Amino acid sequence: MIAAPRDPRGQKARDRRNTVLLHAVLIPLALLFLAPLWMMLVFSTHPETAIFSPAPPLWFGGSFGENFRGLQADTNFMRTLLNSVVIASVYTVLSMLLTSMGGYAFAKYEFRGKNILFGLIVATLTIPAFVTIIPQFILVARDLKMSNTFQAVILPSLANTIGIFYMRQAFQTVPTDLLHAARIDGAGELRIFWQVALPVVRPALAALAILLFLASWNDYLWPLIVLTQKDSYTMPVALGTLVGLTRVSWGGIMVGTAIATVPFLALFLALQRHFVAGIAGGAVKD
Repeated sequence: MIAAPRDPRGQKARDRRNTVLLHAVLIPLALLFLAPLWMMLVFSTHPETAIFSPAPPLWFGGSFGENFRGLQADTNFMRTLLNSVVIASVYTVLSMLLTSMGGYAFAKYEFRGKNILFGLIVATLTIPAFVTIIPQFILVARDLKMSNTFQAVILPSLANTIGIFYMRQAFQTVPTDLLHAARIDGAGELRIFWQVALPVVRPALAALAILLFLASWNDYLWPLIVLTQKDSYTMPVALGTLVGLTRVSWGGIMVGTAIATVPFLALFLALQRHFVAGIAGGAVKD
């Protein structure tokens, strides 16, 4: 039995109809997701009286400068923003280095107890973070005397389990024959790691960089505990001080959160192509 030929015009019409229906569903969802961000930007340009009026504003006003000056006077916000940029940047670079080395070792080297050790590392994911805060604070603040320093915020979570696991999975996609060929050509292990393996997993590195930067950028609890001087505050801790028992500076909070989105947005836009490739397809060689 000969099948009837498919109608190209009918198929195009169905594809067009499905596209329209898909956009009809996704566009309202996207607007719903963006609505809080839009209101944050709008509220940052209005006085607090307008924010809590019966008919809140939906368009920009002219009070952004006034709100920013109040925020700066209350928190020295530009200093705390610089602290966050430095801490998040240094943490991201160092954590990527350590977790990449750990993931590479677990993926490409054979040593006694490798599977047991990796299982123990993964098992740490089941330990609630709150359980480790007190001993971690005692170690960092009392024993090492690093309170109110960037090291106190950066060092404790550098070799994080998620990064090691993620990079192990990425390095497993690197052909072992490629590494053997580099060894035959006389390359040392460190050179193989830097010049052969890392370029192959570049999309995964970009995705990991965004995740690590975001985690450090939004971290509130640990910096709140280990930083007690205003000059060493990070941006989330500084914004938290605007919520008092008798007064909440909503205008300052809106301005601060609006400004705080800029560095992360810039990083995401710079790495978005690699981020999508790393999330969707894993590590692939360009």
